[in-house]
Amino acid sequence: MLQRYQEDRRHIETTVKIDDLVPEDHLVRKLEKAIDFSFIYDMVKDLYSPDHGRPSLDPVVLFKMYLIRYIFGIRSMHETVEQIRTNVAYRWFLGLSLHDPVPHHSTPSKNYTRRFAGTDVFQKIFSRILEEAFQHGLVDPSVVFVDSTHVKASANKRKFTTEMAEVEAKAYQDELEKEIERDRIAHGKSPLPPENDKKKREIKVSKTDPDSGMFVKNERERVFAYSYHTACDRHGWILHTYVTAANVHDSQAFFELFERVKQEIKGCPTDVCIDAGYKTPAIAKYLLEQEIHPIWPYTRPKTKDGFFRKSEFAYDEHFDCYLCPNHQVLSYSTTNREGYREYKSDPSICQGCPSLQKCTASKNHTKVVTRHVWQEYYEEAEHLRYVPEHRELYELRKQTIERNFADLKEKHGLRWTNYRGLERNQMQAMLVCAAMNLKKLANYLWRKDLSFLYVFEYASILVRSSRKTTLKMEQNGYKTTVL
Repeated sequence: MLQRYQEDRRHIETTVKIDDLVPEDHLVRKLEKAIDFSFIYDMVKDLYSPDHGRPSLDPVVLFKMYLIRYIFGIRSMHETVEQIRTNVAYRWFLGLSLHDPVPHHSTPSKNYTRRFAGTDVFQKIFSRILEEAFQHGLVDPSVVFVDSTHVKASANKRKFTTEMAEVEAKAYQDELEKEIERDRIAHGKSPLPPENDKKKREIKVSKTDPDSGMFVKNERERVFAYSYHTACDRHGWILHTYVTAANVHDSQAFFELFERVKQEIKGCPTDVCIDAGYKTPAIAKYLLEQEIHPIWPYTRPKTKDGFFRKSEFAYDEHFDCYLCPNHQVLSYSTTNREGYREYKSDPSICQGCPSLQKCTASKNHTKVVTRHVWQEYYEEAEHLRYVPEHRELYELRKQTIERNFADLKEKHGLRWTNYRGLERNQMQAMLVCAAMNLKKLANYLWRKDLSFLYVFEYASILVRSSRKTTLKMEQNGYKTTVL
């Protein structure tokens, strides 16, 4: 039956507690119960004047506004404030009543870019939340999954300048140069002279955000972006994230990221799962020397069709030479600046070889095969790839690190960034990862308490049922013993 309200009830005054309006299973209640946010006061007290200036916005309220934005995937702080005004659950989380004014959106934005700029406060908050998960025994740092994803920068891809920039030195450059010098001396070669002219490359620098880097999304589209290099454990807990420009290769950022991960977990994992972008002899050496197993995928050879693959040339460790498929020797020639030994064939023999067209397209009929000075570490890592346990661990990538990246972009508002500059994006990355870990922690503790409640209620039902049965038996004249 159709019914209409006879009066407008929107203007009726009602006395109600805001606590009664928030459902018991709402996420904000889980967040509030998961952790005591008062630890924030000690972290930021040195950033405020003790006796000068106007009273500030409560730091806990300020950081809870950041968490609301990233946990619920709100696009901007301006939109976050607008939603707090009308959302009762958000007000409850901030400790505001229905009549309390909501802080202006410029307050958290200016604190982000001024007060907290150049500090590690967001890193400390991330570490504190992760430590809470460690205390509950939820994090398993024995296996670490490492990968990177690209986040579009707040920059116009058509406004840029083309510049020549020096090629950044590798993280292990000093160690590599010493190894090259030792290798050349061992082969009777003189050390390489210092390289006076540093290598340069052409890069595109954004006029809007110079810290970002040009990233090729596909063959046609190019955008300015940042790379979020991230590590997590087998249960999906984010252990750390490190932001670089998108044109920095994954293998370059790996060393800094992994050192930060070791500080967070206060030790070393036993296995590290990485993708093909990290398959380098330097990373294999770095991990194996720490007794860590690198687990990476198979990659197809990049040899041109119709030519012999490098694997068809056998290396003789005793004589330090290669043997070609026609059993001819490729002798050591030199060790270049990149750390590769060069083994060359005898052109007088290759010239009359029937397999010359399948071996090399060199005009002087010389076949060159290279071998890195740390190749033995690379080969050892390749052998570990065949261990059944390692294959199973690598399959977990899609439900750990790759799932985190999907959630980060789809649920937590980081398909693109609103901030410009490397420092601000690093701060934002730590906030988002802290929010993701906090949400995971809150949901886990809530389910744990709920399951305990179910068990308690079930036990109570059994006790009541047992008492009823005992009473009925006594009424029928049976003797019973209540335990």
